[in-house]
Amino acid sequence: MKYTDYIEKRVQGTFNFPIAYYRENPQSPRYYMPYHWHPHYEIIRIIEGSFNLTLDNETKRYKAGDIIMVTGGVIHGGEPEDCIYECIVFDFDMLLKNNHACAAKIQQIISGKIRIHTLLSEKSSRIPAIVASLCQVLSEKKEGYEFMTQGYLYLLIGTVIKEKLYEESAYSAVTIERLNSLKSIVDYISDHYSENISLEKLARIAGMNPKYFCRYFRRLTGRTPIDYLNYYRIESACEMLSTRNITIKETAMNCGFSDESYFVKTFKKYKNTTPKQYTRKEF
Repeated sequence: MKYTDYIEKRVQGTFNFPIAYYRENPQSPRYYMPYHWHPHYEIIRIIEGSFNLTLDNETKRYKAGDIIMVTGGVIHGGEPEDCIYECIVFDFDMLLKNNHACAAKIQQIISGKIRIHTLLSEKSSRIPAIVASLCQVLSEKKEGYEFMTQGYLYLLIGTVIKEKLYEESAYSAVTIERLNSLKSIVDYISDHYSENISLEKLARIAGMNPKYFCRYFRRLTGRTPIDYLNYYRIESACEMLSTRNITIKETAMNCGFSDESYFVKTFKKYKNTTPKQYTRKEF
């Protein structure tokens, strides 16, 4: 999954069918999930292994069989462990088209007045089967899959409403302000990771002093700001090495490393392999 456009600026699916499906495993170049956010909803299905996933400021370890709903606008990211997982990213507005009977309830979800529970598989025996069928339809893309996809999404949301798998949103003003600060940092890093970025610069963007900002960022993400910056750069490097005809030196420069040897050292720290070895495995 191309989790290196954060905030995700790409279009999910197509204009007429704004739904995207991904299946990731440890060999995928887009296996890890840097912190990001997007306005769309996302369903994550854990097939094998486990996933340490952070949603806003709460981190939890999810396991095989879990179905996670990520609300639009929520900062999320984390690290899978020997994991195979599927993701479906979709635009709720699509479900409103020419369907006035469901518009009122779906609008409550879109506006944030009600919040769908995160771990849907925990409280419903029907949800896992629905999501499994939805993933199968999207992965196979047989004739008529667009109709079946929307049908399963309606069935999923209908089950959420019927079984009351939601609650009224209750974020405090302080929490919202802090999360917005984190979003601004995530956005800045995604746009400027190829440049020279200092801790002081990030702290100024967040409106905090460097010492407090470092503690705050680590509390929410489990990483220091500079550690996260380097982690993000290496994930971006993996994306480049996997999808472009590009040299290691060019990759280093494009990802904010002026010294190729330091880039190789940092790459090995995060990936337990060198860029050259990584490229050989990919191709």
